[in-house]
Amino acid sequence: MMSALLDCARQWAEHDPDPSTKEELLALIDAEDEEELATRFAGPLSFGTAGLRGKIAAGESCMNQATVMKATAGLAAWLTSKVEEPVVVVGCDARHGSAQFHRATCGVLAAAGCKVLALPTQLPTPVTSASVRHYDADAGIMVTASHNPPQDNGYKVYLGGRICAEDAERGVQLISPADREIADCIAATPPADQIPQSSEGITQLGDEALEAYLERVCSLVPHSTRSLPIVITAMHGVGGAVLETALHRCGFETVIRVAEQFDPDPDFPTVAFPNPEEKGALDLAIATAEREGAGLILALDPDADRCSVAIREGSTWTQLSGDRVGALLGEDCARRWESEGQKDQDTMACSIVSSRILERIAEAHGLSFQPTLTGFKWIGRTPGLVFGYEEALGYCTDPRYVRDKDGVSACLRVADLASRMDLAQLGQEIDAAYGVYLTRPLTLRFSDPAQIRESLAAVMDNPPQSLGGSRVTATTDLSTGYRGLPGTPGMVLDMESGDRVVIRPSGTEPKLKCYLETVAPDREEATARMDAVERDLARALGVN
Repeated sequence: MMSALLDCARQWAEHDPDPSTKEELLALIDAEDEEELATRFAGPLSFGTAGLRGKIAAGESCMNQATVMKATAGLAAWLTSKVEEPVVVVGCDARHGSAQFHRATCGVLAAAGCKVLALPTQLPTPVTSASVRHYDADAGIMVTASHNPPQDNGYKVYLGGRICAEDAERGVQLISPADREIADCIAATPPADQIPQSSEGITQLGDEALEAYLERVCSLVPHSTRSLPIVITAMHGVGGAVLETALHRCGFETVIRVAEQFDPDPDFPTVAFPNPEEKGALDLAIATAEREGAGLILALDPDADRCSVAIREGSTWTQLSGDRVGALLGEDCARRWESEGQKDQDTMACSIVSSRILERIAEAHGLSFQPTLTGFKWIGRTPGLVFGYEEALGYCTDPRYVRDKDGVSACLRVADLASRMDLAQLGQEIDAAYGVYLTRPLTLRFSDPAQIRESLAAVMDNPPQSLGGSRVTATTDLSTGYRGLPGTPGMVLDMESGDRVVIRPSGTEPKLKCYLETVAPDREEATARMDAVERDLARALGVN
């Protein structure tokens, strides 16, 4: 086994176009580090609906220039089989390797006969998604690992232009069968050093792409002088300056940076994990808000496609859940739609793991509602979409221009809403109108992906008869379809009380994720039921 592993590693190193990763790999070969080499050559880094994502390191199972070039050559082969001279937008964030991967991607696409629109480096993911629609490009590539740890990077693909027959699909992340077809093309590519690159056919875009995005984002809310002091954090990512500019242009006079987290830094030095959902991620923002007397905190994740919100309630700060922000933005959108909305956009959508309150809001205001599978590759392609969200801090507030989650436009919408009314008070109005919809995650982490399948299979074979003192009235296997949606791994438990639990494996991490929701007339009862449901579910899953 060691001999075969060394042969595989030597062959990869021989064709690695990056001297630094070649040297890294040769050192492992010389040391005959079997354990590390087995990790680096556990199979090619898989290309799926999330594109590529993995640790930055040498080897076929990692993110590096060679894997990026092979992925790009495969994608280019697929695109050129569909349309003549495909137009492709390419963007990147500020992570380790992003600029290098951006250059390699552009060069491979150009050599393959694509017309490349190269965005400036270190821009938010929503700018790339928007640019696919703005320039009517056939595809878009964003080099980013979103809110993953600093050692990771990734490669996300959007389709558009002549590739997509429907306007609703343009500028949305790809889905099957495109991902499988592209993966087959990638498998057929030659070694990376045999893949040609060219500088011909590359148009280096300047400030015009970002300016077009900013003009559109700033057109979403009224422009007037606002006195509300707002703290913003970019979480060491690329969205800080863009969000700050948008807020200032719309009249927000007092925008306060979390200075320690404002400038891009791929090491994310002030946070254990660069995700605003994580415990402690907003500590510096809250300290800044306390010091400056701010009334609102807006946080982006590193590539600025997610938005987190914290509000002051009395003397304390409360970080709102993704579902709570989704309800606030959904209610605001529905009220605006009733008075001024364009009737060709009449549908709200959220993933089945998100709160059911958005469906209630849509029904109350005369809008249609569409449940979707998890991810904006599904939410974004909803026909007639006026607003969509998912509980993991993702919000699509301007689907005509960005058919993906967009943290910058979501932050701007929240800021505008907070300048017009008290967000806590609006939340209370929503609770009074629809009932208290309380959600909470329960996540099980595993070292072996097989354990995830085993744990899910065990609870599906022997589901709990009751949770939180309420009888389980329906158990649905998501793999057989749910509410007209395609099959996906997981299950839904519906209770007599109206409470619900969704259990599914994570698509990007070794986790089994449970999404709990209780519905009650008041928050006290909802919280008590939630505690009981969580306790019983944990017991059913064998969690201490």
